[in-house]
Amino acid sequence: MVERAPSFRLLPMKSPISIFSPVIAGSCIAVLSTIVPANAQVNVTQFHNHDSRDGLYVDSAFAQSAAANLTRDINFDGTIVGNVYAQPLYIDNGPDGRATIIAVTESNNVYALDALDGSVIWERNVGPAVSADDLICTKFDPMGIIGTPIVDLALRALFLDAMTTPDGGETIKHLIISLNVDTGDINPGWPVDVEATATYNGINFTAAIQQQRPALSIVGDILYVGYGSMADCSVYHGWLVGVPIDNPATVTAWAAATRKRCMARRYMGRRRGRQRW
Repeated sequence: MVERAPSFRLLPMKSPISIFSPVIAGSCIAVLSTIVPANAQVNVTQFHNHDSRDGLYVDSAFAQSAAANLTRDINFDGTIVGNVYAQPLYIDNGPDGRATIIAVTESNNVYALDALDGSVIWERNVGPAVSADDLICTKFDPMGIIGTPIVDLALRALFLDAMTTPDGGETIKHLIISLNVDTGDINPGWPVDVEATATYNGINFTAAIQQQRPALSIVGDILYVGYGSMADCSVYHGWLVGVPIDNPATVTAWAAATRKRCMARRYMGRRRGRQRW
């Protein structure tokens, strides 16, 4: 029997304010703001909004007097399929100039939602997510997109990492993907297969034992993607992979010299009866 991934409904607030910046944790939403001069930027294109990860969300329309009149918009329906762990992003000038929420799920679904009514502008599945039965150990089931993506507004590009399998769990890949913000199409030159391209000092990246939880970042036109362990199981390394945005074929990588092997528990591959350490 195939179990369908759960659906979540995103519920914003209704107010006379034209723009809001949503933050979702699980299926809850909050609007965070401060009073700033007029015409401040309201795009939220990366985790906690800035390279500093300070979590400051700015919208000049939000003031204490306006916040007092906020009410729930019962006409907003942002239902999506899959578990949401990554922070949704917000683009003030999305497809066709529409205010847009970008949300990704563990089912490897990527959504561009109309920020006014929650309707789907475009959606794309970037590959089959990986069942927990096919992983050494994980709290995610399935495992797909965990880390918060990032948007490059100048390039109109969304960047994300997805764990996926092309053959039902025998082969597991981490793919770094770039999508066109306006259409959801995969941009030329992408995706990047991390296991096929990332090495450091004789250490090879192994997708099946690495988890991509950190939020993605862009520094100096290079996309950085971090990887760690799955609950400290098996032998793993901390990885930082750098992908030049204008030439994704030239991947660079760094791996931590230390590694850990968890021997406290045995993990059994439930689906295939494989013993795993």
